[in-house]
Amino acid sequence: MTPGRMHEGEQETSSDLVRRLLAAQFPQWTGEAVRPLTSWGTDHALYRVGDGLLARLPRIGWAVGQVERDLTWLPRLTPALPLETPQPLALGGPGEGYPWPWGIYRWLPGKTATLAGVQGDVTLAGGLAAFVLALRATDLAGLPRAEAPERTLPDLGPPVRRALAQSADLLPPETWRRAAEVWERAQALPGWSATPVVVHGDLHANNLLLREGRLAAVLDFGLRLDDPAVDLMPAWNTFGEQARAAYLRALAPDDATRARGRALALAKALLALPYYWRTNPEIVERALFTLGQVTAEHP
Repeated sequence: MTPGRMHEGEQETSSDLVRRLLAAQFPQWTGEAVRPLTSWGTDHALYRVGDGLLARLPRIGWAVGQVERDLTWLPRLTPALPLETPQPLALGGPGEGYPWPWGIYRWLPGKTATLAGVQGDVTLAGGLAAFVLALRATDLAGLPRAEAPERTLPDLGPPVRRALAQSADLLPPETWRRAAEVWERAQALPGWSATPVVVHGDLHANNLLLREGRLAAVLDFGLRLDDPAVDLMPAWNTFGEQARAAYLRALAPDDATRARGRALALAKALLALPYYWRTNPEIVERALFTLGQVTAEHP
C-alpha cells in the first residue's frame, strides 16, 4: 500500500507540478531530478529535488502556514538545540494550478525511526528528553501561543467521545473500556496555569531521524507556546515501559502534567484511529500502540 488521499478537499500534487513550480519560481533549480517520497505524513506531500533538496507542499488547508512558520522560527531555534532540525531555504507561492505557499528545504540524510526500532531504546529516550528540555529553555519572543481552548482536555471531550464511539468495533472490548475510563478521569485534571513553554507539538517515532541507529534530527515541528504536557506524548506514542520511564525521569513532570500528557496521547490516538483507519496504516499502527501503552499502565 502506498499513500493516497487521506482528507476530503486534499490537494493533488505530482512530480510534474513540482518541476513546473521550480521552473516558474526557482529557475536556479530547474533541471534537478524530482521524485516523490513515500511518506505517510498527513499534512504535506514530499518530493526529493536533486540530491540536496526537499520540496514540501501542503496537502490540506489546515497545513498552510507551516512552511512560513519554519522559515521564521527554525533558524533562530536550531543553534540552541542538541539535535538537527529541518532547514528551510525558500518559500514558493501559488502557481501552476496549485493554490498555496510551499517550501524548499535542505535535504537531511538519515532514516526515519519506526515504532519497532525505538520503543525500547532507553538511550534514544534520554536524547529526545534532552532535546525537549533545550526547547523549553529557548526564548522565542513573539512565538504564537496554542489556540485556546482547542487544546484543553475538557474542550477535547466531545470529539474524543465521538471517536470512542466510532472506535468501538475497532478495538478489543477491554482496551476500549479502559480507554474510555482513562479519558473520563482526565476531564477532572487541572489545566496548565503557569507560563507556557516552547513545544515541538507533534513528537512521535516517525518524526525522528536516525543515523547509524542514533537520534540525529527531529522533524515536522508544530512549534508553539503551550502546556509542557504536549511534549510528554512520546512517553506513550513512541516508547514502551522502560524507555518511557527514562523519558519521564529526565523530564520530571509533576503528577498532574504527567497525567495530562498521557491523556493528550490517548486523545490524539482516539481521534486518529477511525479517521485514518482505511487510509494511513502508519498512523493506525501508532494509535493502536499508544492505546495499548496507555490502557496497560496503572493510574
